[in-house]
Amino acid sequence: MENMQYAEELVREFLVFRGFTSTLQAYESELSTDIGKGFQVDKILDLIFSIYIPKFEAEKLVGLLGFFKQCLASSSDNTFLSTVSKLEVSILRYYMVHAIQSGRTDKVLEFLKTNGNDLLQRTKDWTPWFAMPYLKNPKFDPHFHVYFTKEWYEALHVSVRNFFSEVFNGTRIPALLKLSSEKTTVNHLKRDIKQLNLKLTQLQALLEEKEAHLCHLRSLVNSSSSVLHEENITSSNDAQEPCPSPTTLVGETKLTRDGVLAGSDKYTASNEDSSSSLTLCTGDSEVGDSTHSYEDGRQMVNSGEVHVQEDFPEVKVEFQETFLGHTSPISRCRFSASGNNVASASLDGTVRIWTYDPSTPASRNATIYCGAEIMSLDWECKSDRLLLIGTADAGIKAWNVDAKRVVCDLNTTDMFPSVLDIKCSPVESIFVSAAASRGHGSSYVDSLGFASLTVWNMRTWKSMTVLPLGKDPPAITSMCFNHNGKILAAAATDGMIHMFVRK
Repeated sequence: MENMQYAEELVREFLVFRGFTSTLQAYESELSTDIGKGFQVDKILDLIFSIYIPKFEAEKLVGLLGFFKQCLASSSDNTFLSTVSKLEVSILRYYMVHAIQSGRTDKVLEFLKTNGNDLLQRTKDWTPWFAMPYLKNPKFDPHFHVYFTKEWYEALHVSVRNFFSEVFNGTRIPALLKLSSEKTTVNHLKRDIKQLNLKLTQLQALLEEKEAHLCHLRSLVNSSSSVLHEENITSSNDAQEPCPSPTTLVGETKLTRDGVLAGSDKYTASNEDSSSSLTLCTGDSEVGDSTHSYEDGRQMVNSGEVHVQEDFPEVKVEFQETFLGHTSPISRCRFSASGNNVASASLDGTVRIWTYDPSTPASRNATIYCGAEIMSLDWECKSDRLLLIGTADAGIKAWNVDAKRVVCDLNTTDMFPSVLDIKCSPVESIFVSAAASRGHGSSYVDSLGFASLTVWNMRTWKSMTVLPLGKDPPAITSMCFNHNGKILAAAATDGMIHMFVRK
């Protein structure tokens, strides 16, 4: 009802704007007597069969029927347009029949003169109707006899009523009502956008607060690490003071290690393990108290109070570049075997191939549209030519980066549509696909059903075998080959790893 009132206001506003005052008065009068507040088929039938045809207003009749054809031309259902075209032919023929029955042959001639060419262009069936005005008794002519019967008129009247009832009351909404519905939708969207913007502002403020807190914690950790490091250095220096001349124990050999610490420090080593265990003598320590020095630079006191470990050098980024092109979150990223190309997959079902090094030709760069969510990627290990893509609709595509086309499109069974992982053998022209059926849970793991591992031949692009996993095996989410491709490890959602040895 709200949409109807808004549409009526639009009509009223237009009539006032154009100055159609008489039409506006008639419009207001009909609105006051409109009880149904909707489309009324009887008024359309009266307009056709009780006004336009009896009063011989052929131009208005043709215009009304053309209007209905134009309205239905935009409909996706061609049946309605075909039906209204057939009804138009029957209504216009009834107009001529009614004029002949009323003795108004002149109206028939006027109608044919005005619309004859257009009617002949549509269909040649109108040709005999040009002879009707010149026949003495057309109703007795075999070609026109049926159109003068009461049964034909009643069938036409019922057909027109049923058609308009179906079109306007059941399926089609007038454009003005669509405008009002769209206005309501736009208002809802504006309100939702306002609420989302408010929520976004709140989340940004919360994010800034968390980042400030995180920076504060990092500063505290850095300051604590600096203090601890200084204390460790002080303790180490105290422990390395020169010791008095040591007494060589019975069964031991005196050993000096230059380059480990200062030259004044002396070590004694046991004959049993003189290569790995060294004893440092301190001024007040007993034989049992020792400091062990390892090849990686670590030093440790037996009491466990001091642990000093050599710091790793800082990682420096020498080259960094941002690649743009994906329009949705990226879910997978894989380097090619030579490292010259990168393949990335996003949730919108596209895979892009990049060349990250400006000195490398970009001829292999491409965008692959898969039409489904990408769940796995892997490059052929022996070359950079083939990229394997696993999708969520049981598809495995082999993309040739040189030819820039899909050279093979494989399919797993409908029982296992989700290709969770693909791994190529490092030595052979085979690959293994891990597919899973659909589960019934809400979480990611529960949404995965049972697993299926299939070995494929990359030369014939046919499946070689299905690896045994037992009855109702849980989904396999990750796989890897060892260095020579003889062993395959497959990780399952139940916490188990399946090992397969190729003979």
